Amino acid sequence: MTAVQPGPAPALPEGRYGGGPDADARKDRALRRAAVVLGALLAVGIGYFAWHSLTGNKISAQVVSFKAVTAHSLQIHLEVHKGAGTVAICTVRSQDTDHNEVGRKDVRITQHAKDVDTIVTLRTTALGTTGELVGCQTAKNS
Repeated sequence: MTAVQPGPAPALPEGRYGGGPDADARKDRALRRAAVVLGALLAVGIGYFAWHSLTGNKISAQVVSFKAVTAHSLQIHLEVHKGAGTVAICTVRSQDTDHNEVGRKDVRITQHAKDVDTIVTLRTTALGTTGELVGCQTAKNS
């Protein structure tokens, strides 16, 4: 058997197990820089998507009133709130007394004002007893 000699540990062969403490420090600095850059990019990305979702072109609308003009047409007074340069598409519909849909129309709101009041004439297949707003969305650029 061999006995372990007391004293300092023998020095490792030069270049065999890495570059020593200086190489480890360089690797640590490189990893730290990469982590900072990736963290900054992630923060910018999250900030952009949060800003875009909060300041996007929000559209809100409501039906102010409606009335049956004839047995086959209905007028709907629609009030739309949107961005000044935004084009909105709002879908309106009418139902009869049995809740069957008797008319539906997509209305394109192209006025450049923020608040738009418009009267929509909706053709129906029977006497419409309701005038409803299904929803509004921003028009696709085309």
